Amino acid sequence: MHPTDDHSKVLIWSKRLQIDVDAAQGLDYLHNGCKPPIIHRDLKTSNILLNEDFRAKIADFGLSRAFAAENDSHMSTHPAGTFGYLGPEFQSSRNCDKKSDVYSFGIVLFELITGQPAVMRSQDGSEPMHILQWLIPIVESGDIRRMMDPRLQGEFNTNSAWKVVEIAMSCTQRRAIERPDINLVLAELKESLVSNSSGSFEVTSSEIYCDSVPMAR
Repeated sequence: MHPTDDHSKVLIWSKRLQIDVDAAQGLDYLHNGCKPPIIHRDLKTSNILLNEDFRAKIADFGLSRAFAAENDSHMSTHPAGTFGYLGPEFQSSRNCDKKSDVYSFGIVLFELITGQPAVMRSQDGSEPMHILQWLIPIVESGDIRRMMDPRLQGEFNTNSAWKVVEIAMSCTQRRAIERPDINLVLAELKESLVSNSSGSFEVTSSEIYCDSVPMAR
């Protein structure tokens, strides 16, 4: 469906930033506000719901688990989560912890930035390709416009966009120990929201379909 066919389903860049902050606040509550902490284990865009004001909340806690004790660092678990959102450590050891959720959150950020799904079609269409395989070379090239969702039509604050890209890159480090705690991610995202608000231009018509980047069901 063409974006002009249904403006009720579109999101501008500033709304995407607010969704990032809202989702990070929800994950921060699970990790740092609950006693003992809770890991979601299946964080993905379709488990982030939007209300009529496009404010986000995390949903679907069917796979969530609380740590046996607050100071536990990880837990062994049966297969859980969704392909494309699972950190490398889970695929190799079946262990998951807070940093596994942080990895999944980083993938969600990249989906909001690019408008691409976590698992994409390769250029020749022969096999699926993870979003990071496509994205990392573009990030390294320094071309912010190549990685941004084309439906934004170039209408975004460059400083805030780079800030979110950097945050998402830190969240998706291969080694879990190198990923930040979600409370630091939340603080950085709030800064990017402020940066966007104080930008040199106002975003007014950028749009993306929620069912293209599935945030609400």
